[in-house]
Amino acid sequence: MSKAFASQADLADKKITFEQLSPHCWAYTAEGDPNSGVIIGERFIMVSDATATPAMAKDLIARIREVSDKPIKYVLLTHYHAVRVLGASAYVAEGATEVIASQGTYELIVERGAEDMQSEMDRFPRLFRNAESIPGLTWPTMVIGGGDATKGEVPGRLTVDLGGVRVQMWSPGYGHTRGDTIAWVEEEKVLFSGDLVEFEAGVYTGDAQLEEWPATLEALRALKAEAIVPGRGEAMKGNAQVNKALDYTQRWVETLYRCGREAAAANMDLKAAMEHTRKAMDPVFGHVFIYEHCLPFDVSRAYDEAKGIKNPRIWTAERDKEMWAALQA
Repeated sequence: MSKAFASQADLADKKITFEQLSPHCWAYTAEGDPNSGVIIGERFIMVSDATATPAMAKDLIARIREVSDKPIKYVLLTHYHAVRVLGASAYVAEGATEVIASQGTYELIVERGAEDMQSEMDRFPRLFRNAESIPGLTWPTMVIGGGDATKGEVPGRLTVDLGGVRVQMWSPGYGHTRGDTIAWVEEEKVLFSGDLVEFEAGVYTGDAQLEEWPATLEALRALKAEAIVPGRGEAMKGNAQVNKALDYTQRWVETLYRCGREAAAANMDLKAAMEHTRKAMDPVFGHVFIYEHCLPFDVSRAYDEAKGIKNPRIWTAERDKEMWAALQA
């Protein structure tokens, strides 16, 4: 019997945790589902990663309202994937005035946002239960790295003052996508990494720049964070635990890409490349959340990159199913 496609069989609700990491920083996590971060200042609030739907975002907003009545002014899109961004309209309805993303993320929304939206909805039916609440693609109002201030674009880095706490945002390098953006609260040493870092969960690399990713992780390590909200998995507290999450992600990326290079060099087909990769990945990562979901997309991307395809091919709902069927044959 073939496996259910992606996460179509994953229908059980996850336990949500909303925990305070420092005087101003909070983590919203859910047993391996996509995480969000919250930074609460004396004047404004920022949310990092908007959740998959406005209906889902309302749960996070309700939890924020249990601890603060300050206005939610900023929403940061750490990258373009639908499960991270399509809930943004709920915060706009709450009064958020700025949706922030990098130039790379903006370009990826233009290039493949519509295809990614449909692809991810098919992959994650539980996360998109209330898809009818999504008004369409999420577009940033402020672009970091765009350079044209008259259009709300901000070159290089952006720092916002929420009142008593400053948040720095920039793209530390290629990795999960070519537009990844972090939020860094330097005074409290808290890092909001998006999917550049995961812990004890599948590391989705279907749109990744695998060769560059380890160097980006080292740039994050150099921050010497004392807490991190990863893209998936529990929030990590203490520098040793932060490094544990960085090491976990790096091991996944490096093992995957090494296997992809070996498969490409041997001119394997995709199914053989998957079997080859499993020998290295299954014993280490086979137990983690959404491992079976991620691995087919990851192997496909690693093989492509090893073959010289630097700009990831666009995943469509049709391509998803074709790839999955080829691996089940």
